[in-house]
Amino acid sequence: MGDIPWGVVAPVIVIQVVLAVIALRDLLTRPAVNGPKWVWAIVIVLFGLIGPVLYLTLGRRET
Repeated sequence: MGDIPWGVVAPVIVIQVVLAVIALRDLLTRPAVNGPKWVWAIVIVLFGLIGPVLYLTLGRRET
C-alpha cells in the first residue's frame, strides 16, 4: 500500500489540468453559454475530467 503508479496517474492529471484550463479560458472569453457562467465554472473545477468535457460538449453556445 502506498505505491502510486505514476506512469498511469501523471498523464491523467496532466490531461485533467489541460482540459480544465482550456474550458475555463473558453468560458471566460465566450460571450454566451448555455446557462450561467458561474455554474459552468464550478462544474469545470469540481468534476475532474467530466466537468470540462461536459462544458465543451454541452455548455458552449454558438453565436
